[in-house]
Amino acid sequence: MISVLIVDDQALQRFGFRMLLDATPDTEVVGEAAHGGEAVRRTAELRPDVVLMDIRMPGMDGIEATRRIVAGGGRSRVLVLTTFDLDEYAHAALRAGASGFLLKDAHPEELLAGIRAVARGDAVVAPALTRRLLDAYAHHLPAASGGAPDDPRWAALTEREREILVAIGQGRTNGEIASRLVLSESTVKTHVGRVLAKIGARDRIQAVIIAYDLGLTRANDPGGSRAE
Repeated sequence: MISVLIVDDQALQRFGFRMLLDATPDTEVVGEAAHGGEAVRRTAELRPDVVLMDIRMPGMDGIEATRRIVAGGGRSRVLVLTTFDLDEYAHAALRAGASGFLLKDAHPEELLAGIRAVARGDAVVAPALTRRLLDAYAHHLPAASGGAPDDPRWAALTEREREILVAIGQGRTNGEIASRLVLSESTVKTHVGRVLAKIGARDRIQAVIIAYDLGLTRANDPGGSRAE
């Protein structure tokens, strides 16, 4: 059973999510919150598996709430809901530590699949789609300071792991990385796990953001916007 905290300032929106999740055998709504501050408190109290987080709310928004929840070090993972094309803060939510995001007009089965993915520790958004989001807002991202060679996260990686991180930052899937580096997918998966651990990334989405921070990839990089 996956426990979920619903965070949205719209009561009708919360009601709709609750109806869907209560009707699903493997999900359970343990609480609701109408703004970010309440979300942080309720997450600490209830320790849900997944926090379904709206971004734009009065008072503390979903970005700051996500940052505080992640900084708290608990097991709860945040799934952000965004309008994507209109929400220029989506990338900031990922940088704050969200495990992924979905569109607010996603089909019910997509939302449920996303919640399940986040609950088991996966990133909801495919690497290529994550890359397209970051490309859309690349002008908002601060330039990397110092560059990869001076960053301890980069220094901690082996040569092969550096190749893997660059490929992750380009939005490549494990299959594409395996083909490019002439490795088996299982070997790539092992390398990806080690890279995430060494650079302190909770999931693949955070690894993409770190790759940007380190200056390892650029917007409009060929091959970085392939579909899954």
